[in-house]
Amino acid sequence: MAFRIWETIGRDLLRDTAAYSVGIAVAGAAFAAIATAQGLPWWITWAMSLFVYAGTAQFAALGVAAAGGSGLAVVATGLILNLRHIPYGLAVGHLYWDRWWTRILGTQNLLDTTTAFALAEGDDQRRAKIAYWTTGTGNAVAWVVGNFAGMFIGGWIAEPERLGLDAALPAIILALVIPSLKDRRTLLAAATGAVIALAASPFLPPGMPVLLALVGLVFARPKRGREEAAT
Repeated sequence: MAFRIWETIGRDLLRDTAAYSVGIAVAGAAFAAIATAQGLPWWITWAMSLFVYAGTAQFAALGVAAAGGSGLAVVATGLILNLRHIPYGLAVGHLYWDRWWTRILGTQNLLDTTTAFALAEGDDQRRAKIAYWTTGTGNAVAWVVGNFAGMFIGGWIAEPERLGLDAALPAIILALVIPSLKDRRTLLAAATGAVIALAASPFLPPGMPVLLALVGLVFARPKRGREEAAT
């Protein structure tokens, strides 16, 4: 039975899923450790990971909350960051839109990695479905295991700032952002948002400058005229 599953999924896909799942587990542990160390009850951390289930949005929302942002600012941050799932659903939604229960699970499984792996299979719908559910399973297991380890670590360390744990959140977010800064428009958008946030910080409540910084996204919009001319 195990051999048949291995054969159906394929060695390459299992290898790639295992490799990125290690990184997901580390990120999950970091999130739970930071949340627990900052006083967030374990059940809220679990609920957030189970129902929100969006690593980047969870880190960003936690950052806004830690800075003293309001509940509205926290929710708005998560919603805005997760808007990217709309085009994801349009691209791979047909892979799980069969039955009511696959729609529920498939929508929860709609992530950056699952979408990327599914699209990498091209027009092979069978392989795309296998990739979508295999990578999603690996992601979920790794995130849960990482969260469990992180909550233990965060509760065990009384003063996480001594180990630099309080710096883990901005470091992780920066690591996620840096690869995208190679694009000129993205760099301009990020720089504009940073300037706006810094300028607004002395005058607005915590959490609001981050949301106001989203104005910088105007510069990330593709310019059709120039792109068409280039092609």
